[in-house]
Amino acid sequence: MTDLSEDEKPLDPEQAKIVAKVRWLMLISGFATVLGIAVVIGVIGLRLFRADGTTYDVTALIPKGARVVQTAVAGDYVVVTFDVGGGTEIRSFDAKTLRQVGRLRFAVEP
Repeated sequence: MTDLSEDEKPLDPEQAKIVAKVRWLMLISGFATVLGIAVVIGVIGLRLFRADGTTYDVTALIPKGARVVQTAVAGDYVVVTFDVGGGTEIRSFDAKTLRQVGRLRFAVEP
């Protein structure tokens, strides 16, 4: 690389400083690009493989004298059907947090 062809002439000191500065800036921008890509891949990997060790211990209160007739899972919900004194009640719970999200009561018309 130090051999110059006949058409090339050596750079003057001012041009050599500019070339050195451009090389330095290219090195910095290349390092920043590689670092950015590594951070993005790291965040994606962390979110994909993070073990969510959250456990829930929940007690759902039901009306006195009610009995559970049926349970089911529907999408992201746990659905529980109760028989409450001759009427039917359905309660929906979020499967991830186990919080009650809905309640539907059925009653006999008088």
